[in-house]
Amino acid sequence: MRGIVLAGGTATRLYPATLGVSKQLLPIYNKPMVYYPISLLMLAGIREILIISTPHDLPGFERLLGTGEQLGVRFSYAAQPKPGGLAEAFIVGKDFIGSDSVCLVLGDNIVHGANLAKLLQDAAHQREGCTLFGYRVTDPQRYGVAELDANNTILSIEEKPKAPKSNLAVIGLYFYDNSVVEIASTIPRSARGELEITDVNNVYVQRGTARMQVFSRGYAWLDTGTHDSFLDAANFVQVIERRTGELIASLEEIAFRMKYITAAQLAERGEAMKQTDYGQYLLAVARGDA
Repeated sequence: MRGIVLAGGTATRLYPATLGVSKQLLPIYNKPMVYYPISLLMLAGIREILIISTPHDLPGFERLLGTGEQLGVRFSYAAQPKPGGLAEAFIVGKDFIGSDSVCLVLGDNIVHGANLAKLLQDAAHQREGCTLFGYRVTDPQRYGVAELDANNTILSIEEKPKAPKSNLAVIGLYFYDNSVVEIASTIPRSARGELEITDVNNVYVQRGTARMQVFSRGYAWLDTGTHDSFLDAANFVQVIERRTGELIASLEEIAFRMKYITAAQLAERGEAMKQTDYGQYLLAVARGDA
């Protein structure tokens, strides 16, 4: 399976903070926002990752992430010249995907909870259809909303409905078989001229091959669309990390735990940042002290 991080857009709701830099390059507490969605792909066992962003912002991601060799993964990069909808990622990334299955994660998605890696790996191992993730919210009209029956079968998904049929939001984390490329290439554009991910998901719903994994209590899914929610996300990460002494979405640690890199390689990364708490934590993990 291959992974795509969609980190485009202009983030106008975060102006002036995003006038000069991509939203996904801004820090959520002690690491760039894009680390969080990348961590989900790495925890799922995905090592071939495509970063899609605007032509203006793409060099910033390349400077930050490089080839991925230092993490035991491989990053590729592609430009989305203008916003064309989430599903356009499969058109931009068609050659990258090839004949593989694919996971799409939005560049501002932050998910945290126990046994998260197992849920992600289970979804990655599904070979047919799609696996979507749902989270119960108090304001479902802001999201794509899934209606389920008593057996957790998806009946429908509506995009930002005025009268939601449930409070189950479909979050920006999607696992698909290879047919998603053909589906995204054939669905019509919406009234706003975009390829809507909800339209893609509903094709799978109609085929009866869409699965829903609902995050239960104890999981956190954080939105970073406003200045306040941005701060909330940073505060959440800070509290969890200080209380537990463990980092959330440390790509270097995940690479080590997943056996993508050795303890010596992890220590080398920690040594390069030893003047920070982040670097000291990596060194402690490499020594077996954390």
